[in-house]
Amino acid sequence: MAQRFDRRNFLGAGGALAGALVLGGAGGGLLASCSSSSSTRLSALARKGLSSARPVRGGSLVFGTDAEEEGFDPANDTFDEAGIMYARTVFDPLAIVASDGSIQPYLAQSIVPSADYSSWTITMRPGVLFHDGTPCDARAVVGSIEHYLSGELGLLVKSLIAKVAPTGPLSLEVSLTQPWVPFPAYLAGGIGGQLAWVLAPSMIANPNAATHPVGTGPFVFEDWVPNDHFSATRNPHYWRSPMPYLDRIQYRPIPSAESRVESLEAGTIDIMHTATPQAIVQFRDNYSYAYVDDLHGVVGEPDMNFIMLNMQSPPLDDIRVRRAMAMAIDRNAVSSVIDINVNAPTDSPFLPGSPYYVDPGYPSYDLAAAKSLVAEVERTTGKPVAITLGSTTPASTVRAAEFLQNQLKAAGITVTLAQFEQAQFINDALFGKHFHAYLWRQFAAVDPDLNYPFWSPTEVSSFLSINMARNTDPRVQAALEKGRQSTDPAVRAAAYQEVSKLFAEDIPYLWTDRAVWAVVARPQVKNFNGPTTPSGAPAYGMIVGTVWPTQIWMGT
Repeated sequence: MAQRFDRRNFLGAGGALAGALVLGGAGGGLLASCSSSSSTRLSALARKGLSSARPVRGGSLVFGTDAEEEGFDPANDTFDEAGIMYARTVFDPLAIVASDGSIQPYLAQSIVPSADYSSWTITMRPGVLFHDGTPCDARAVVGSIEHYLSGELGLLVKSLIAKVAPTGPLSLEVSLTQPWVPFPAYLAGGIGGQLAWVLAPSMIANPNAATHPVGTGPFVFEDWVPNDHFSATRNPHYWRSPMPYLDRIQYRPIPSAESRVESLEAGTIDIMHTATPQAIVQFRDNYSYAYVDDLHGVVGEPDMNFIMLNMQSPPLDDIRVRRAMAMAIDRNAVSSVIDINVNAPTDSPFLPGSPYYVDPGYPSYDLAAAKSLVAEVERTTGKPVAITLGSTTPASTVRAAEFLQNQLKAAGITVTLAQFEQAQFINDALFGKHFHAYLWRQFAAVDPDLNYPFWSPTEVSSFLSINMARNTDPRVQAALEKGRQSTDPAVRAAAYQEVSKLFAEDIPYLWTDRAVWAVVARPQVKNFNGPTTPSGAPAYGMIVGTVWPTQIWMGT
């Protein structure tokens, strides 16, 4: 039931959001055919997007993305999975997620905390140059971090960073206002981690920086025609020689999942990502394509599908109404009917098997109990229980909203559907206007602390709330602070388990199912899922529809 929606407008409202998503439906059919222009059955290794063969230099790659970006300035343009792909092309992050899920240095040579985690020292690699030939030294990195902090997205972390200053030609210190243990997760460049990307001073000084990225990355920006393509060419001076192998890479935004599939089959794109269940079903057993999904491999949290509730808007300020809604929704039916059993039902922001998961005690489906609670509310308030359920406008999203409307109506809740263009949709959630309940998708993060702004009661205000559910439970704040400041993994795990339990008690979110992301490629695309750390150790492959372009090469 997942369709990522536009992230570029979050900050147009004056709020700073990273990686937020709207829950959408998966209704409508993709191509029924699973045929490929190639009859080749890939080997088990190639099928997983990996290769042990010697890379061949040359060629170009066309990547079909699910959306277009507003720009390429990490301080002001919120990146989703497409934005992360663009960023990994022209920039490098300071850190990378290793295959074991740990955070390891990448563009940085080391990232070391003080004894109490109240500061971090970052040491850069010698000899790294930006695309314009200037050195990527400590002063440049300090300038990049300060640029981020002064931008709209800097609001997410600005209160935590007291000072950033060089301590040597290649070293800098980030001084904090409090201990911040998961700080390196923000340097890995994933959803919510845009602090990671290092920009050249010339880009920062350019008033058109958002459309002219200059970094240290494997490819040099060539051109961008919005809603048509983003192109970059091989960086001949890349610090990770002999990579990259491709001469050129191009991204083409194709919002329609059906059209993206058609383009892959026709060969007009070489590789694509998708979170559409129909596309996943179409390709997951088709061995003529390379295919990888995150069904069984997630770092931190996957994308979660849910209805986000405005807890400060009557009647949703009444816990009895929120609980009745939770009991009225049959999550198994949502998974089966809307998401064709691709996306498993969920009851928390974490999956079973994660150290952060615990049975939270989220209300089970119980229509009779839901009806009873609704009747009780109506008796005590003298008013019918009526809400507006908002969504964006695609037909598949509306189909999902209609399905959930019927489930809630069965409990006696009057549900009016409303569709909004995505810019208004986001702004309404931020400012609380017209906002009872919204279909949403969010929370994919390599570390739960990256969701601190969306869950913290400190981010709730009468004007604009980054915590859009407006849950002010002080116990959530205490657990989040413990998760942020503890060095003991067991304590951190327990803290986020507590958050999950409190969500089940407070019910700011009506969970439905998790979203599965996949990347699919034609046989000619080699090793798209095999990134490495600078030491050559395996790094984590596909995360939430993103891969690394650095090590990809084209074969025959």
